Amino acid sequence: MQLIKDSYFIDVILPIPLERTFTYSITEAEFDFLKPGIRVAVPFGKSKIYTALVFNIHQEAPQVYEAKPIHQILDEKPIVNTCQLKLWQWIANYYMCTLGDVLRAALPSAFLLESESIISLDTNHQIEDTSLKDDEFLVFEALHHQSSLKVQDVSNILDKKNILPVLKRLIDKKAITVEEEIFEKYKPKLIRYVKLHETFENDEKALQELLDKLSRAPKQRQIIMSFFSMSTSSKKPIKVSELIEKSQATSTQVKILIDKHIFEEYYLQTDRVVYSNDGKLTSKQLNKYQETAFNEVKESFKNQNVALIHGVTSSGKTEIYVKLIEEVLAQGKQTLYLVPEIALTSQLVNRLKQYFGNQIAVYHSKYSLNERVEVWNNVLNNSTKAKVVLGARSSVLLPFNDLGLIIVDEEHEQSYKQFDPAPRYHARDTAIVLANLFKAKTLLGSATPSVETYFNATVENKYGFIELTRRYNDVLMPEIELVDIKDKHKRKRMKGHFSDRLIEEMTDAFKNNLQVILFQNRRGYSPIVECNTCGHSPQCPNCDVTLTYHQYRSQLRCHYCGHNIAMQNKCQACGSVELDSKGFGTEQIEAEVKQLFPDVKVARMDLDTTRGKHAYSKIITAFENQEVDVLVGTQMLTKGLDFRNVKLVGIMNADNMLNFPDFRAHERSYQLMQQVSGRAGRTDERGKVLIQTYNPYHKILQQVSTNDYRGMFNEQMDERYNYKYPPIYRIIKITLKHRDYNKVNDGAEWLSKSLRQLFRQNVLGPEFPPVSRIRNQYHKNILIKIPQKQSLGKTKEAILKVKNSFSSIKDFRPIRVILNVDNY
Repeated sequence: MQLIKDSYFIDVILPIPLERTFTYSITEAEFDFLKPGIRVAVPFGKSKIYTALVFNIHQEAPQVYEAKPIHQILDEKPIVNTCQLKLWQWIANYYMCTLGDVLRAALPSAFLLESESIISLDTNHQIEDTSLKDDEFLVFEALHHQSSLKVQDVSNILDKKNILPVLKRLIDKKAITVEEEIFEKYKPKLIRYVKLHETFENDEKALQELLDKLSRAPKQRQIIMSFFSMSTSSKKPIKVSELIEKSQATSTQVKILIDKHIFEEYYLQTDRVVYSNDGKLTSKQLNKYQETAFNEVKESFKNQNVALIHGVTSSGKTEIYVKLIEEVLAQGKQTLYLVPEIALTSQLVNRLKQYFGNQIAVYHSKYSLNERVEVWNNVLNNSTKAKVVLGARSSVLLPFNDLGLIIVDEEHEQSYKQFDPAPRYHARDTAIVLANLFKAKTLLGSATPSVETYFNATVENKYGFIELTRRYNDVLMPEIELVDIKDKHKRKRMKGHFSDRLIEEMTDAFKNNLQVILFQNRRGYSPIVECNTCGHSPQCPNCDVTLTYHQYRSQLRCHYCGHNIAMQNKCQACGSVELDSKGFGTEQIEAEVKQLFPDVKVARMDLDTTRGKHAYSKIITAFENQEVDVLVGTQMLTKGLDFRNVKLVGIMNADNMLNFPDFRAHERSYQLMQQVSGRAGRTDERGKVLIQTYNPYHKILQQVSTNDYRGMFNEQMDERYNYKYPPIYRIIKITLKHRDYNKVNDGAEWLSKSLRQLFRQNVLGPEFPPVSRIRNQYHKNILIKIPQKQSLGKTKEAILKVKNSFSSIKDFRPIRVILNVDNY
């Protein structure tokens, strides 16, 4: 790199998956103004304009290409701070992705301005209308009525999609010019207010004359009187919407008063999400076990930056978190409270806002673009509205300024890991790195910690370790009973998918006005529809799976790509009308409960019923308010929800979780069943859990029934030692994807052979996964196991070299290669 005097450059991160930053030239004034973290619009490629983020400012010209000048500066001050940029670099480096991938994941897309093509008349050239074809003339004429058009407008005028040939002909004839224009996506929310026009503000005589004049317009007079009564009762500005409601008028009548210059209207910017509670409640008094745990956490933070709190379900971990947050807030610092599922946030927000009021900001993917931008800005500016950030996985990427504590609740949850698209980061591990950047502390909490975390805390002593073995108020752990459904089927004691024991316990719960949760980890009505004559099952045309029957829509749907068809009346293969459904999902359980207990109110909580923004909270609130007697659901139910009136939890079929081809299947099954069991009996009445299974003697089921986490951990660790899996070995999974089966096969063979030369027996595969074709793409996996003594950095370098060699082979170039570090 050569240093050029009086030449100034910036390196920018572009929101595209390219391995490196790009250099652009800037003026001296821009050099003095720009800082890392400011957005700039830059040209890239032939005509595209991207929003890029300034990464570095220097005077070294690029050697390979000539730096283009930037298009424009989009911010007055950085929207991303230096700590965040360091975290982005760590994510890109550790999870083997690009800074562009991280930028796309971190920034709300409203910040990534889009360029749009703007078409206008070429004023430098005069052309004759007669030289234009019909479609060209339509566009040309429209531009005489309107100064500019977007591409979409032209498409609408011509009523066809492919308009590029028409535009090209017009450009060639020098009739039009095309430019790229940047559009800001974020729009602040403005509230409309009114005040009395200054003519009447301080002149009582003029005001009296006005009221006399309005005696002939009673409605307008009523609006003004309502305005006065609102002004005297409150010093707050008066919203138009509230004035309309108070005076029972219409917006047109208020507008007439504005047009007459009696009222003046004005707008104030407001946040879209506001938590109104003042946070007047003080946190609860901790019991002696919580107090001990709280002190142990603080003690462990003196020597270690991370601590694990292993507390049984309903032991009151949240109250300990609240006490720690209070201490951090007293120091004026920010807290990040991570939860695995959006469903949890509605319950938690209600609890936390009682303590912290409007200091809470919530951030997750169900929020609109504009709502996310507002939270982002509040966190960036260290606003009092975002001292406690409660959010799902993506909130770890927010631009914190002064972080004091990160709490990762239910740290074992799979949903903390991002699987698609890149960056495939794990929010728990990223949170620990983020906390280190701020010299803050991280508290991990779970009733069923992941094997890795428990290993780090109890065997390696990397983390502090705190146990809470008693439930709050000394409530008993639920009684867990295993029901052998193979035996029940033999003795004809099953009604549909319900054993006589489950029906008996449900009847007893309803008699006592108590609620029931039924857990089945599969949505839809039944996963297979089969012809009794020829055995044919409808398959997804894009994926290697059968279509799942959804009764409420009378549809067969694919859960991988979303393909759906109407439910068939007869077999597509042989024409027989004898179709039968095999297996069962949440829909079928819901239907069977309604049949068995017609007077009982049933709700279902799965991906199909929670698609709307507020769908989760509606279902949870209805269940909390006891408007629903039975809640049927998938694993969403397991995630830390707190229902006071649940007596019974029924696990409909434990076996489909246990028999899954994954080295974590047993650990995950234990966690799911233990967590769903924890929803039962959270008050004085002891809860009951019934687990229906064909194999009641399975070790994991025995461990769940005796609440033996340590037994499960020891058994899993033996297997992980023997078969070289985490936490003993690290794992990097490489997935190859392409539409051509043979191409994926050949590519995977070449790649695995090259990797075997480097890592010998620590390479598994290539292997097709259980579902080998998804969205018409064949998948093949290679697993690389990395021993603890082997350098992770050097291993990744070697893998990237092999990947680059692979991509340079012409036949393999179209194959997509996905690297997934710590694939769990």
